[in-house]
Amino acid sequence: MTGCYYEEFEVGQTFEHDKRRTITESDNQRFCDMTMNQQPLHLDAEFAAGTEFGERIVNGLYTMSLAVGLTIPDTTDGTIVANLGYDDVEHPAPVRIGDTIHARTTVTDKRETEDGDRGVVTMHVEAFDADDRLVCAFDRTVLAEKRPS
Repeated sequence: MTGCYYEEFEVGQTFEHDKRRTITESDNQRFCDMTMNQQPLHLDAEFAAGTEFGERIVNGLYTMSLAVGLTIPDTTDGTIVANLGYDDVEHPAPVRIGDTIHARTTVTDKRETEDGDRGVVTMHVEAFDADDRLVCAFDRTVLAEKRPS
């Protein structure tokens, strides 16, 4: 396990995640297929060429999911019970096929559960393209395990 137990998270702590991923056409197509999202802006090059973007853009939920995945090894791999919620999701800039995405996580809140057996941790996640342009941001709240005694 590489994730952090509840006690290891500190409010204000920032993780600069080393993992990156270049999004392929196949990634975008498969995600749209799996989620039944047939939005032509993501899949139809001719349609997308006539939009303000001028080309297909990557499904925003894929971008968000990828951002979560990039953060897991450093934050919650093997150390959480569950994701409790995702809040305040923003997509301030489009992601295009071929963009390479990296992420940063900042711990914004933590508290023990009422029974004291676990902890709730909230993290602000930001995803950036290769030019360090913010492409997605959200708050992720998890139920974290405490370190085994």
